[in-house]
Amino acid sequence: MVTIDELTKLDRSKFTKAADAWSKVSNRASAAMGRVEGEMLATLDDTQKGDAATAALKNLRRLGKNYRYIHTECGLIRTALTGLAEELEGPQNKLKQALKDAEDLKFTVNPDGSVKYPTTEATKVPFVQQPARSGNVPLIGKPDPNQAKAQEIADRIAAAVQGATEIDGRYAKALSKLNTNGKLDQTDWADMARDMKDVRAAAGKHFSEDKIPKGKSPKENAEWWSRLSQAEKDEHIALHPDSIGALDGLPSAVRDDANRAVLREQYEETKAELSAWEKKEPWRVGPQGLPTPEWLEWKKQLDLLSGGVKGMEAIQERFDETGKRGLPEAYLLSFDTKGRGHAVIANGNPDTATHTAVYVPGTEARLGSFGGDVKRMTDMWRTAHSMAPSEQVSTITWLGYIAPKNAHPFTDGELVPSATDTRFAYNAAPGLDRFLGGIREVQGDANHSHTTVIGHSYGSTVIGAASIKGDLGADDIIADGSPGMLVKRADDLDVPKGHVWSEAASVTKDQVATFGRYFLGGPLMITPSDRGFGANIMATDAGGHGNYFDNNSTSLNNQAAIVVQKYGKVQRD
Repeated sequence: MVTIDELTKLDRSKFTKAADAWSKVSNRASAAMGRVEGEMLATLDDTQKGDAATAALKNLRRLGKNYRYIHTECGLIRTALTGLAEELEGPQNKLKQALKDAEDLKFTVNPDGSVKYPTTEATKVPFVQQPARSGNVPLIGKPDPNQAKAQEIADRIAAAVQGATEIDGRYAKALSKLNTNGKLDQTDWADMARDMKDVRAAAGKHFSEDKIPKGKSPKENAEWWSRLSQAEKDEHIALHPDSIGALDGLPSAVRDDANRAVLREQYEETKAELSAWEKKEPWRVGPQGLPTPEWLEWKKQLDLLSGGVKGMEAIQERFDETGKRGLPEAYLLSFDTKGRGHAVIANGNPDTATHTAVYVPGTEARLGSFGGDVKRMTDMWRTAHSMAPSEQVSTITWLGYIAPKNAHPFTDGELVPSATDTRFAYNAAPGLDRFLGGIREVQGDANHSHTTVIGHSYGSTVIGAASIKGDLGADDIIADGSPGMLVKRADDLDVPKGHVWSEAASVTKDQVATFGRYFLGGPLMITPSDRGFGANIMATDAGGHGNYFDNNSTSLNNQAAIVVQKYGKVQRD
């Protein structure tokens, strides 16, 4: 219980000074993490080989994770201390005002909060003491007007002390659990996820999420962010990383910091949920030897949870690959586990890139299969980088939409469209447009980076819809195995004339590129692989619908050449 004396003498500046000190530690850890993950790993991998170098790389990756852990935990401590100091200001000011009012009236406030007041001449009553919230006190003679005043002051004092006690207890609980020992293991990451929840529970009311923009344009988001102080930015990231990480128009490093916190928290939660769900398996075989409805429902949820864990582990694996064969630092630009999950990850910082490629995967894309899509863009980065080694390249995997399924017309008891339905593409279009607009906003100039948008299969349909719905913000479009882009000719797409490219294997190798039109738009639909569409037809050695990104292939080399504007290197068909 906070006492009147403690609250009166409380020096809140000690909390703010301590918060500033923790902020400095957090920022230093972040800077060290950037040097380790963004510079040292790549340099060591490029210049040193052998067992010693391998061991050093392993230790550096662990060091980078430790710095990231310290950065996050210190940031939580900073936020908690700042919130504690700011929240205690209200009760302290109320108490001081109540004490001043008592002094002005010549009342005496006791240590327990009761108030003594002198009686007036008219009442003929001895000196009276008025406790807080005591109700009416029987008086001899006429009611004394000082009684009501004393009661009101006593109640204000009690409310101030009670409020301070509640605030103190709320923050003390969160602060007592925070840990900065730097020992990184799975338990520490799980603890950090719980720490985030504890600090959010303690300070969430004070640092309201309502202040964060919702439904705004990338430009509006960027302007809001620029108006915040560094302390306010840090607090939003610490308490509402999911909202900050989703804002198009914010710097990639900021979104990455926020989304990695969300990733760690969701990973621990999903693993725990998966473990609990596995123990709930119902009876599998029904009377006729078929799976029971209960088991099928259980299996759907099991697949969803296990797929989520698999996808999150694939993202972490990409983080761990930083520096291997020169691979640059990764940036997690968006992440959530809603539905089948969404994620956007970049190889290299798109904010400063000379060449940016954004890849949109197609049918069946989900968090559980995200690792394969990420690999396609790491291979793309290495190939493009080898063609333009002196220029900065960023390749991005954009799983920012709900991709259609192929197999079943019924899912979770509801009729849903399949890959033959264009609604998935039109629903995805605004999100892709906003994302590309956000990249341009952070880059600061529409001509800062050459941008290529790559769509595989139904992903190319999404790009077509985005081109129709808004400003695509791209310089080149590549369609791989496209079933159709919802337009009749290349010139209808939102890129300069002559900058639409197509790769499509033969009908025996890729039926989607040949027959997809019959499902999306009927036999009269023209696809990018048709000569009449007007795209640049590239040579391809893809052996199937999923082979356009095979490493060291003609298909991948052609796309990489477009990404870095080496159009003369493209092999045409």
